[in-house]
Amino acid sequence: MLTPPFLFAAAPAPKRQKCDHWTPCPLNTYAYRLLSGGGKDKYAKICFEDELLMGEKTRNVGRGINIAIVNYMTGKAIATQYFDMFGGDNSGPMMNFIQSAPPKSLLFMVTQDDGASRLKEDAKKVIEALGSKQIRNIRFRSSWVFITAKGFELPADIQRENGGVHVALFRIPVLT
Repeated sequence: MLTPPFLFAAAPAPKRQKCDHWTPCPLNTYAYRLLSGGGKDKYAKICFEDELLMGEKTRNVGRGINIAIVNYMTGKAIATQYFDMFGGDNSGPMMNFIQSAPPKSLLFMVTQDDGASRLKEDAKKVIEALGSKQIRNIRFRSSWVFITAKGFELPADIQRENGGVHVALFRIPVLT
């Protein structure tokens, strides 16, 4: 039986990695984290290479579908925008935004609160054409994250989509 005072050696805290991964990414890969949001206090997040592209702290995330476009060759963000799918007809502007992504782009999409109520058929077709298998399954307040590439193919082993789960961590190889 131990009696006070006694000392325990504490294990060192794990070292934080890019985008809150627990282990460092392999050489020549990009790190990212996609987090869908829910309700008023749980905000969606898109992190790429340890830069918060969209989230509460950047004040550029909102109700609906949040999208970030990243240049795959440079790893630099090109544009971010959210499209409110509850408060108005924003399917058209969202389709234009997606279609404006240049070749060799990564597109990251996450829902916040409601990404489905006013999501029109044409917008679903655009997202399906990018490889989504779950866009037709999202409903009011569904959690959904999606990554796709424009102008090139992602490796087959990359998890591209996650519905019904709030957190997704991924690593993408860098083209050389």
